[in-house]
Amino acid sequence: MNQIIPLFYGLSTTPLELLSFVLSIITVACNIRQIHWGWLFAILSSGLYALVFRDAKLYGDMGLQFVFIAVSCWGWWQWLKGDLGTHTEITSGELAFPQLRPSRLNRLETLWSVSFWGVSFLMLYFFLHRFTDTDVPLADGFLTAGSLLGQILISRKKLENWWVWIVVDILYVALYLYKGLHLTAFLYGIFVVMAVAGARAWSNEILKNEGSR
Repeated sequence: MNQIIPLFYGLSTTPLELLSFVLSIITVACNIRQIHWGWLFAILSSGLYALVFRDAKLYGDMGLQFVFIAVSCWGWWQWLKGDLGTHTEITSGELAFPQLRPSRLNRLETLWSVSFWGVSFLMLYFFLHRFTDTDVPLADGFLTAGSLLGQILISRKKLENWWVWIVVDILYVALYLYKGLHLTAFLYGIFVVMAVAGARAWSNEILKNEGSR
C-alpha cells in the first residue's frame, strides 16, 4: 500500500493515500447534505489516514484520527438523536427518527470554542515539540487542535464548523505540500470549496427554519 503512484506535474501518491482521499470526499459530501451515513465513511477514512500521517511523521494528525473515530461515533449518535427542540422528525418507510438541525453558536459557545482551540494548541505543541521528532510542531499542533474543534462543532451541527474548516483546510494545503503529501494537499483544496458550499447550504437552512417559526 506504500508503492508510489505518479499523478501529474511530478506529483505522486500511494494506494493508501488515494483510498483515504476518496473516502474523505464522500464524507464531506454527506456532511453537506446532512446524510448521517457520512459518519461511517469518516471512521474508515480516519483509520486509513492515521497510517498515512504516521509515515509522514505528522504525529499530531495521526493521533487526531483516533480522536476523530471516537468523535464520529458520538457525532453519528447526535445527528440521529439530537436534543429536544433542536431536531425534526425524518421518516424513512414506516420508521421515524429525530434529526439534529443546523444552528449557530451562542456567545458562550463561541468563547468556549476559541478557548478550546487555544488551549489544545498549546498542549499539543508542547507534547509534539518535547516528545516526538516532527519538524513542524507549531503547524501540526495548531491545525490538529483546529480540526478537533471543527469535528466537535460539526457533530453538533453548528454552522461555524464550516468556517473553522475553511481556515484549517487552507493552511493544511501548504503543510501537506511541504510534507510531500500531494494528493492530500489537493484533497484539502477541494475541502475548502466544499466547506464554503457547506456553510452556504447550512446557513440557508438555518434562515429557512428561523423564518418558519
